[in-house]
Amino acid sequence: MENQSKSAGVLCHISSLPGKYGIGNLKDAAKFAPMLARNGVKYWQVLPLVQTGYGDSPYQSVSCTSGNPYFIDLDELGRAGLLTRKELKDLRDRYKGMPIDYGVLYSERYATLRLAFSRYAFDNDGFRAFVKKGAFEDYALFMTAKTVYGGTFQDWDEPLKRHTPEALETLRTEHHEEYLFWQFVQYMFRKQWDELHEGCAKLGIRLIGDIPLYVAYDSADVWAHPELFRLDGDLKPVKVAGVPPDYFSETGQLWGNPVYDWKAHAKENFVWWTDRLRAALSTYDLVRIDHFRGIDRYYEIDADAENAIGGRWEEGPKERLFGGIGREERSRIIAENLGVVDEGVWSLLRKTGFRGMKVLLFAFDGNPDNEFLPKNIPANSVCYTGTHDNDTVKGYVDSLAAEDFILLRARLAMALEESGVEMRLRKNGENFPDAFIRLALASKAELAIIPIQDILGLGNEARMNLPGTQGGNWLYRLEGPVGRAMAKYKKLIKIYRR
Repeated sequence: MENQSKSAGVLCHISSLPGKYGIGNLKDAAKFAPMLARNGVKYWQVLPLVQTGYGDSPYQSVSCTSGNPYFIDLDELGRAGLLTRKELKDLRDRYKGMPIDYGVLYSERYATLRLAFSRYAFDNDGFRAFVKKGAFEDYALFMTAKTVYGGTFQDWDEPLKRHTPEALETLRTEHHEEYLFWQFVQYMFRKQWDELHEGCAKLGIRLIGDIPLYVAYDSADVWAHPELFRLDGDLKPVKVAGVPPDYFSETGQLWGNPVYDWKAHAKENFVWWTDRLRAALSTYDLVRIDHFRGIDRYYEIDADAENAIGGRWEEGPKERLFGGIGREERSRIIAENLGVVDEGVWSLLRKTGFRGMKVLLFAFDGNPDNEFLPKNIPANSVCYTGTHDNDTVKGYVDSLAAEDFILLRARLAMALEESGVEMRLRKNGENFPDAFIRLALASKAELAIIPIQDILGLGNEARMNLPGTQGGNWLYRLEGPVGRAMAKYKKLIKIYRR
């Protein structure tokens, strides 16, 4: 977005795409991108691409730089001679009409990938160079140990638990084929993602990725670098991350991720974080840092606490975290500055120059100084109708009591008038999603991103995630044609000169 006019984008995760194998994959993404381009969309935002595990959340992973094996295009493996036509047909028949079922995917998809790997001539130059580069060494070893020994790294023999060189070499040697399987999974994912990225670039579409601030405790990241986290002598978390009571939860959110030992990071000049950011910036065109406020001050909770009420705020690394990131790289970073935001967060935004986020679903509380109101949105920001953590606009409107609906309608009408948007709001709220989209596109924000659910005018059934809950999340998939809704979005993009 550097030095260019305003643009419009779409938020739609890979998992949400329609496809034949139980969940959206990178082939489905390659089909989706041209449709976006035809309709004037310049930016496509996805959620973290990482391998999901317990809870199915893309914000909890065995490795913060991994690719999700579920997203690998199986047809491509078929074209490479690694899966037969009958095997692929049987899989298509198996998943026909089935909603996303992560339990089924976990039990069956890895078996399919292992079958493909059994036919793979892995002694080829490309794969050997990939393994030798070492980008997924800790991931492959971690997944090998989990497959062989089960449990978490807390359950492994002491030398392996503590990531000693001797234990790693033994694991790699004695279970070499298993180790190579996990390298193969990441090799195939990365190969297909790079092809998608290149294809999007040719279409004029820039990809926006997402990195969580924290990593999962049971991950290759913590296992390989325990010194960078607040752990005790037995490598168990002392403090965990979350947020205090807020809009989403009366008892706050207890995420359970181990918090960083920022002093340890500072001693090594934040190399781990700089490497992580650069890896993300090489994967995507722009990167959104989730829970950015935790870099200024973070909320930590006792590891044995039942909820997040009794936590406390601690000082984060602030702008020091980005000392190794240059100006051009910084211009491609978006800060998720939502939640409990104070002057420290605003100061950090100013010092880094990152774009902040503005979410219209937070705008209409009656406060004329509300930072999310369209009239208060600055150019150096990204405007959303809602995010993956919000209900859809229609879902939110449908949930309102009669009195609250009347208030929203009046405030929305005022915002439309202030923004110079001419449209009449229907009494039943049916066209409120359209009003929110128009306000986002008419705002001063350099970039407006609209969730695909709002473009389609879908209700609560299409919500992606309800923070603070487990189960029932990350399940939304596109159904039916989207051409008519996208054509309407294209017209709005032209009207508001994006």
